Amino acid sequence: MTDYHGRVIVVTGGTGALGRAVVEALLARGAACVVPYLAPAEAAAFPFKDRAMLLGPVDLANEGDVARLYDAAGGLWASIHLAGGFAMTAIAATAKLDIMKMVEMNFLSCHLCCAAAVRALRRQGRGGRIVNVAARPALEPRLAAGMAAYGASKAAVAALTEALAEEVAADGILVNAVAPSTIDTPANRTAMPKARHELWPKAEEIAATIAFLASPENRVTRGAVVPVYGRS
Repeated sequence: MTDYHGRVIVVTGGTGALGRAVVEALLARGAACVVPYLAPAEAAAFPFKDRAMLLGPVDLANEGDVARLYDAAGGLWASIHLAGGFAMTAIAATAKLDIMKMVEMNFLSCHLCCAAAVRALRRQGRGGRIVNVAARPALEPRLAAGMAAYGASKAAVAALTEALAEEVAADGILVNAVAPSTIDTPANRTAMPKARHELWPKAEEIAATIAFLASPENRVTRGAVVPVYGRS
């Protein structure tokens, strides 16, 4: 198991189902996790309050809030960007407001956090890691039928990942992403009760992939958008 002892890692979306699995995996490896939240209810329900640093409220689409988050995360080693949102809306029923909401929640928040993380990592001059979360429809756009704005916003995250990986490679910052299919969570099971849930990737399985990509053991992988589809 990778030793993260003494390494500070920002985990956006760390209070969600996948985020909790990622934070748990990192804490088990000795990391110091900094987890932003927006709503007080997220912080109240977070199971690792005594082991991780919770910061909030933080609006990840607000440059000032993002800057304060990364200023508070001194000694940054890695930044993992799980925060985002989903909407299933047919294109004929999608208004500009709906599109911009997907762009802000998925792409803009990721872009601002990547930029802040790069600035923090460059100041320290010892490299680091960035891991983003795209989605399967970003790699297979046909799967975004009925949710085109969501698919396009996640495709933008995938493109950002590949472009940024090339931009910061000389700084020793390795940038990658994972692209999950439907994750096996209670909410997704409720939304799709007739699906074959046993085929979906588990949050802890995806967390293991993220933990490797963000680790010092990952010395060569950059610019990858790694499919984490399970057997679905």
